[in-house]
Amino acid sequence: MRELNLILFGPPGAGKGTQAARLQDDFRLPYVATGDILRAAVKDGTELGRAAKAYMDAGDLVPDELVIDLIVERISADDSRDGFILDGFPRNRAQADALGEAFDRLGRRITAVLLIDVPDDDLVRRITGRRVSAKTGRPYHVETDPPKHEGRCDIDGSRLIQRDDDRPDVVRKRLEVYHRETEPLISYYDDKGLLRRVDGTRSPTEVHDHIRAVLATLRLEEDL
Repeated sequence: MRELNLILFGPPGAGKGTQAARLQDDFRLPYVATGDILRAAVKDGTELGRAAKAYMDAGDLVPDELVIDLIVERISADDSRDGFILDGFPRNRAQADALGEAFDRLGRRITAVLLIDVPDDDLVRRITGRRVSAKTGRPYHVETDPPKHEGRCDIDGSRLIQRDDDRPDVVRKRLEVYHRETEPLISYYDDKGLLRRVDGTRSPTEVHDHIRAVLATLRLEEDL
């Protein structure tokens, strides 16, 4: 397999960031998170960054075409020659079509779209259970990683809070948007033979092992 070009896909709270970090360690591939590269371009004052900042300062969404240009710029860097891990894009059919056309122009192809699948009830419990230190931001979880003393950080005793994005009503709203706008991409990529499903309800290590097995199988199939 000449390149390993991966798209991480799944609902909010599925654990994409955790798995991206492990895949980075495994394969030394850059993690292309659209939010990160957008902020970096604005901070660095690049031509694309200045264009994006103009939209952001006006309170407008950055157009898909500009986001794709940023992705293309990032995956054209030297450290992306052997592949990349893309997260946060595409989020709908139009974006997926435009991204595919951009990859075609580059002469590159998607190796696999890794769907980390988790039921809504599990996601709500996972996300709404998050707590962070009001002082340092250190994360906890009321079920899986609780503090020694309820409501207080183990390190400095500061109060633990629930971020606004982690409130049940906000989480349900984010999931509704995902199901309406992004979930149709499951069949889109499945029809192209690119989708690989991973059970995201398992432990992070088990999810990682499953992804490694999927990628190993893809390598074997390509070598046949």
